[in-house]
Amino acid sequence: MKKFIIPLFLAISGAACSQVAVGTSSGNENRWTFGGGIGVGFGSQSAFYLQASPRVGYRLTNDLEAGVVGSISWQTSDYYRSTMLGVGPFLNYYIARTFYLSANYQHYFINYKDKYYDYKMNEEEDALYLGGGYMQRIGNNSFMQIGLMYNVLWKENSSIFSSGLIPNIGFVVGL
Repeated sequence: MKKFIIPLFLAISGAACSQVAVGTSSGNENRWTFGGGIGVGFGSQSAFYLQASPRVGYRLTNDLEAGVVGSISWQTSDYYRSTMLGVGPFLNYYIARTFYLSANYQHYFINYKDKYYDYKMNEEEDALYLGGGYMQRIGNNSFMQIGLMYNVLWKENSSIFSSGLIPNIGFVVGL
């Protein structure tokens, strides 16, 4: 399964980057950006995790971008099942197309079911992620972003999340 999924994700991201780069011309200044990230995980007790976070942005200046990001994740194992949907605005500031600073607000809708204790929970939670990272060019106007974010609204005993620190990897096309 892993031998199939990893090449599939690489092919999809490469195709998306090449399609946008071919359609871009120097005379037509498009300020819209598109991107996001995809995550897959496996663990013990038949644990499986799938996550997608598409984003649409608009370059306010050459170095400042604002937009909307969504996220959906699905987790399952022998003991629990969880679905989480999030949506909110983001703001990115780019430094020489090598580094970026980011602010991202997300409102999450969480549905959790414990299979062992037959416990169900529907919650909502807010997160304000602040951070930044490194950008690597992968095409004409396409970049891979690798960074670290911290949820400044995270509270240890009242959050559904286990930590406020979030590593992230994503792609953006249109910069």
